[in-house]
Amino acid sequence: MSRAGALAYLEDELAAPNASGLDRLCLVPAPAVPEVRLHLAQDAILWWARVEADAGAVLAAPFWATAWPGGQALARYVLDRPVTVAGKRVLDVASGSGLVAIAAGLAGAATVTANDVDPYALAAITLNARANEVAVSVCPGDLLDGDGGDADVVLAGDVFYSDALAQRMWPFLHRANARGARVLIGDPGRGHLPRERLTLAASYPALASYAPTEPQISRMSVYQPR
Repeated sequence: MSRAGALAYLEDELAAPNASGLDRLCLVPAPAVPEVRLHLAQDAILWWARVEADAGAVLAAPFWATAWPGGQALARYVLDRPVTVAGKRVLDVASGSGLVAIAAGLAGAATVTANDVDPYALAAITLNARANEVAVSVCPGDLLDGDGGDADVVLAGDVFYSDALAQRMWPFLHRANARGARVLIGDPGRGHLPRERLTLAASYPALASYAPTEPQISRMSVYQPR
């Protein structure tokens, strides 16, 4: 599915009359960041199954259809401390729903680029940015062999959920930090987070409503490289 095709599909879904049910998207405030509204799935697994059936193909898991706690923590941090991004070029990598990118835009970033490899995520970011009246540029493709380009600030929310991704994500973030970008990571205590290489910047309680499918999560935190 192309990005344009994914965008058209989501736009048609949102415009459909009586588009309700657990397998549908709904525009709602992000749990820990009510300043930001997102089109989220009421049940991402059911949404995924329906769209795969419509497409007649296997699709990537719709990580963008959930506001993950690491992203919530990072978005909360940016909005509470706008000086972090104000007037700066910001890159949100593995952006998903665009929650963190939108928070950066609301906090006064000069430019915001949201990156993801999933065309549906890029479409959702476009729609979510529009819903929040924030300018966010989307960037497709895998950026993890680089160093974040000319971004002054590199943001990464909930990106250490698998070993395969962690093995590529940390070197990317390390390179961005080494060239002088400010790197901030939002994470709720995932097993692949390289804690020994990080300093805690902030921590927030994770209420049950913030991560309803992960009741074991009690804190969601923001880190920066040592």
